[in-house]
Amino acid sequence: MPAPRIVLATLNARFIHASLGLRCLLANMDRHGRPGLREQTLLCEFTLAQKPVHIAEQLLALRPQVIGLGVYIWNAVPTLQLVRLLKALAPSIKIVLGGPEVSHEVDQQEICRLADHVVTGWGDVSFPRLCRDLLDGPQPLMKVIAGEQPPLAELNLPYAEYSASDLSERLLYVEASRGCPYRCEFCLSALDKTAWPFELDAMLAQLKSLYERGARQFKFVDRTFNLRIEQASAILRFFLDRMGGPGGSMPERSDVFVHFELVPDKLPDALKALIAQFPEGSLQFEVGIQSFNPQVQQRISRKQDNRLTEDNLRWLLAHSRAHVHADLIFGLPGETLESFADGFDRLYAIGPHEIQLGILKRLRGAPIARHTEAAGMVYDSEPPYAILRNDCLDFATVQRVVRLARYWDLLANSGRFSQSLRLLLAGPSAFAAFLQWSDWLWQRSGKTHEFAHEALVDLLYEHLVQVRALAAEPVMQALLADYLASGARGKPRCLAEPLAAREAGRGRSLNAGAVQASRAARQARHVSQAQQDTDLQARQA
Repeated sequence: MPAPRIVLATLNARFIHASLGLRCLLANMDRHGRPGLREQTLLCEFTLAQKPVHIAEQLLALRPQVIGLGVYIWNAVPTLQLVRLLKALAPSIKIVLGGPEVSHEVDQQEICRLADHVVTGWGDVSFPRLCRDLLDGPQPLMKVIAGEQPPLAELNLPYAEYSASDLSERLLYVEASRGCPYRCEFCLSALDKTAWPFELDAMLAQLKSLYERGARQFKFVDRTFNLRIEQASAILRFFLDRMGGPGGSMPERSDVFVHFELVPDKLPDALKALIAQFPEGSLQFEVGIQSFNPQVQQRISRKQDNRLTEDNLRWLLAHSRAHVHADLIFGLPGETLESFADGFDRLYAIGPHEIQLGILKRLRGAPIARHTEAAGMVYDSEPPYAILRNDCLDFATVQRVVRLARYWDLLANSGRFSQSLRLLLAGPSAFAAFLQWSDWLWQRSGKTHEFAHEALVDLLYEHLVQVRALAAEPVMQALLADYLASGARGKPRCLAEPLAAREAGRGRSLNAGAVQASRAARQARHVSQAQQDTDLQARQA
């Protein structure tokens, strides 16, 4: 294409992510700007691994007149550095910011002061119009522009903007609706009045086009996919129709993978009947539990039937082949360490495939801010604005659980320690057992990252045998089964003897069922490999 006059850019968490927000803007440049504006606009995506100075060099080499930057909680710091560079090196280029991180508290942010314009809220209409005025005149008088929210039927859908390489190499974000009718105060969607669905036939036509172009991985960013049962059922049937074999038979596995976020206490029989048909490895549900504490739920305006939530989780695990990823949030106002532990144990007993332990973050504009003074909420001043303490949790306790969450990812969510994890968590409280391990590991190692897999195996053996006083033989056998199933090739010290014996042909045969279970957990983890660092990206897409 000729030299672009407009560049749309953002810093994604990783290459595997493809920005849905930028593509929504790109798809509407002609419709809501002027004819020909799309051809003058170039999409440039970068990652957090790239240095701002190198990104600035690439952007300036394009010699655009306007650069639009998507700003999110995960890229706010490097984007600020990028804007500083751009304004110092090429002050004549108009810098336009958009995204949730700059849609609130605009006057408090240096990045907004440096920029020429800030579009708050929805940008699908307002950004193209702003670019038209910047290029053609008259020049806009306002620096901060409140994004216009049109009926969804007036927006071009963005899916044609996914390239062939996007479809083959990256995780595709799609949306069947925008907004959320719930008022959970930790979430920016609490500001929405309702959820607005895209027109179903148009949405299905776009999914069909993506599928025919080769797309096989779809991540729906809807906050409440199962809010409208008829729409959710139609989308599930769409994917089932493309997985079916001859005569409508369903294969054991499929190359299609679909991710949805579910309202946990809303799973009627109509959806269950469809969900039960999906083959292994094709369906993943993210189920936001956040807290089982009714007082905490009430305090943050979260409506959740805990009994129905538990029943639905158990049904999914017993009667479907979906991978179930459940979320808890630590640090909510009114939640003590003891009540969070009770909620964790309650969830762990149900047995979801993954439990993600999130630390509360103060998203700019989220209503959770109303508790700041009353609940003594103190947050980190730097993104992602994680909770540091409140009137129920001191700083030391918060840091203990931050480490626990990291170690939980390494052991439980990695899928590499399925048998030995059961030994570690045995007892009246799985949370208490893991917290003991977490405290010990921190004291023993002084770090939360850069653990070699073999080092973790040795440390877990040491903890189970020397601290927990478990018999060495069953611990060794559990670790050996996990280690072999993981496919690792090193030699942990604690397994040196059985590994050597096995190589010499004298090793004991491993339980095939246990190995298969470990492999299944590893495969499920591979399917959701980007889950930990995409939660915020999906929520803010």
